[in-house]
Amino acid sequence: MQLETTFTVKPLHPWLKRIHISFVPGPMTPMLESVADGILRVLRRLGHAVQETPDNRTDAIITTAPFGQPLRWRDALLFVARRRFRLRHTPTLYTLVHARPDEFLGLLDHFRRVLRKEPPDPRDYDFPGLAPTAYKVLFEQGRRGGPILALERLLQAQTKSLRVILVVGEDTPLAAYHFDLVGAFPKTRADDIDLFYEDIALRMVTTLSTREVTQHRVVGEPIPKHVWDELEAPKAMQRAARELGKRNFFTQMVRISDLVHVPAISDAVASQYSEGCFATWEPKIDALIATVTGSARPVDKDNITDDDLAVIVGVREDGRGALVRHVEGKRNDPPSSEAVEMYDMDTLLPRIRLGPEWPIRAEVPVVRSKLHGHRGIAAYDPTKVEYVPLDDAYYHYLVSCATDAQARGIKAAFARSQALQNPDDPRLVAFTVLPGHGVVMAEKWVPGKAPFQILWEFMDEGTLVVDSHVPQGPMWYEPDEEGRMVLRTEEDEWPVV
Repeated sequence: MQLETTFTVKPLHPWLKRIHISFVPGPMTPMLESVADGILRVLRRLGHAVQETPDNRTDAIITTAPFGQPLRWRDALLFVARRRFRLRHTPTLYTLVHARPDEFLGLLDHFRRVLRKEPPDPRDYDFPGLAPTAYKVLFEQGRRGGPILALERLLQAQTKSLRVILVVGEDTPLAAYHFDLVGAFPKTRADDIDLFYEDIALRMVTTLSTREVTQHRVVGEPIPKHVWDELEAPKAMQRAARELGKRNFFTQMVRISDLVHVPAISDAVASQYSEGCFATWEPKIDALIATVTGSARPVDKDNITDDDLAVIVGVREDGRGALVRHVEGKRNDPPSSEAVEMYDMDTLLPRIRLGPEWPIRAEVPVVRSKLHGHRGIAAYDPTKVEYVPLDDAYYHYLVSCATDAQARGIKAAFARSQALQNPDDPRLVAFTVLPGHGVVMAEKWVPGKAPFQILWEFMDEGTLVVDSHVPQGPMWYEPDEEGRMVLRTEEDEWPVV
């Protein structure tokens, strides 16, 4: 796809595709009408197909919804688009919402006040259209990501839409916030209205140009139960879950039914999702032991069992999913949505030979354990930890979990790691941060240490400072007076609107 006619000076992903998109308006305001028109105008200029009516070629639908008022599920396109337009699939839905500055800032201030209360008062979260238990979700999410994340979950519940574009302004836009399932909230500023519309359009094109890599395939004979019972990695995974739980690394699973009551939720979106995953290498079977996906059933990442683990032995040739071996005598659910990236990142990194200090002599990937969580890294000690940035485009046009784009970005970042490419490098951990999503950490093999032990010890001693805030765009680290590298972002310099 040719994009030479864009106004933006931001780097673009090289894999963007031509998309088909349709506008199906809901409740409108004059500003939403002009914003929708501006976005569609840019999409046409960039060569995308803007359709009058959705059909089976349609990749996405843009619609609108009111701010602070719940849509009935019978009016929500997430649930009725397939039937209404006789489609074979459900297109990605983007919902535009207009908030005046006083409404937006007032709701942020409200959440800022009530999130200080512990335990939460359900009356502080009594908004139209929510389930009685919604206060628990809004409180937990707000404590993780701040008032903006609580506001995001509220709007997603009320609009019955996962991808919400909140446009803030009176008669003309000041900014737009981009909300998604994992809780991202990057901002597009409207200092230049042409760049504003183009940035929104290109963010849509970016997400629509990716594909999910969750079509895992079972291969080989099941691993005998007696072999599984003798493995060390599953036991180490269970210990790591408890240790990470003590440090509050993983947040509580989000259950859609706790937030809003809608029928047939599984037809449109998983009924719940858990945040993060982790995996470690098992030399005895030359495979990666990873947590299972939380979209299939509830998974408590702080207290896992054998049934919460999967065995990954490769990646499909077409890249659409992982290759998985089942285990006799246990539940065999699919691995986490990040299974492809967690296995595939090893393919561009060296392998090492475990020496006599290990209980088993084997050739293994240089990375022993991998930890992915919806967290940020506020600071780190560069003598012990390496930060590996993504390609530039990932900081401006975000991609989401379970996609080939995220897997490629992570693989490329860790392939540039000096600490991993050189096994003798004294730095034992490398990490990268996916804007709007979270951190991925890689731990090397250290004799005498259990899987993930280096990571949790680094957290305890301040070598890695884990933070609930995840950067939403361009980010970098600068040295402080003590020699630590400290996070800096463009958000530090921006007003809220």
